[in-house]
Amino acid sequence: MEYIYAALLLHNAGKDVTDENVTAVLKAAGVAVEDARVKALVAALEDVNIEEAISKAAVAPVAAAAPAAAAPAAAAPAAAEEEKEEEKKEEEEESGMAGLGALFG
Repeated sequence: MEYIYAALLLHNAGKDVTDENVTAVLKAAGVAVEDARVKALVAALEDVNIEEAISKAAVAPVAAAAPAAAAPAAAAPAAAEEEKEEEKKEEEEESGMAGLGALFG
């Protein structure tokens, strides 16, 4: 994650995401730098529009969080409804078993 953070920091500062710049940021943060990981990151981000990727990533969690926020308020009625359905299923199973038991009685 540190490598990605370094690239985002460079992008936010208006600097180019290069091997040298990523390495410098990581070293300044006290991270043991692996050259292969730096090169892989820079190569992977070469054709990526970072602004577009950030905007798409920022929209997705907000859309997913809205239903989750509403869930606790709706959870109690939903749980009660599930219990009723479960009780009905159990009753049906018991009545069905009694019918089968009568056959072998």
